[in-house]
Amino acid sequence: MSPRSASVNEELRRRSRERLLQAALELVGERGYEATTLGDIADRAGSARGLVSYYFPGKRQLVQSAVHRLMHRTLEEALEREPRTEDGRERMARAIDAILGLARDHPMLMRQHMAGILQAEGFVQCPEQQRLAELLSDTMARYGSPDAATDYPMLRALLMGSVYAALVPGVPMPLRTLRAELFRRYRLDWERGAPPGAEAPDGTCHEDLSRFFAPESREQGREHNRETDESGRSGRPE
Repeated sequence: MSPRSASVNEELRRRSRERLLQAALELVGERGYEATTLGDIADRAGSARGLVSYYFPGKRQLVQSAVHRLMHRTLEEALEREPRTEDGRERMARAIDAILGLARDHPMLMRQHMAGILQAEGFVQCPEQQRLAELLSDTMARYGSPDAATDYPMLRALLMGSVYAALVPGVPMPLRTLRAELFRRYRLDWERGAPPGAEAPDGTCHEDLSRFFAPESREQGREHNRETDESGRSGRPE
């Protein structure tokens, strides 16, 4: 048997990494960070446990990369959903609503993410984080910033501060209030983006996260969801 080509090996590594990211996102969302082990993630991904350390230094880095994937793909969907727009103010409104929506739809994941980036090691500058930075910087530039490189970090800080405020146990700030303050700062009309109470536009509020991963990972995620549904039905009293 001839050895695999470099391109085939690269594709296999990419698929393995995708499966690990998806498994981490699912398990931490289901169980929480502390209750999820690297072994659990490897098992869900169908990977050898030793393979996790090949791609990620540890659990914190893996989970942070997975949440950055969730963030940048959610943002990307919101920015590019129909009707497509090049209007800088509409794109800024969509970006704000997308990030605030993560605090609403995935509180456990986002709370863990905020706690993780406050650790001494700081946040992980992985490909997923870099893509998120590119999207937010581009949003700032299209909004009309004369210096997006300077204004982007402030946008990021305001968004992350709002997510943090929305998730503080016991004293969370209402997302509506946080949205109003961000819209006031950037002089956006309330009706832009995805206003509270409006019907969710396409590309928002999907529970199935497998669409954010490679096709083979998406199929694995759908299979897991089917097994979970069947298990739930079988355990339900008639």
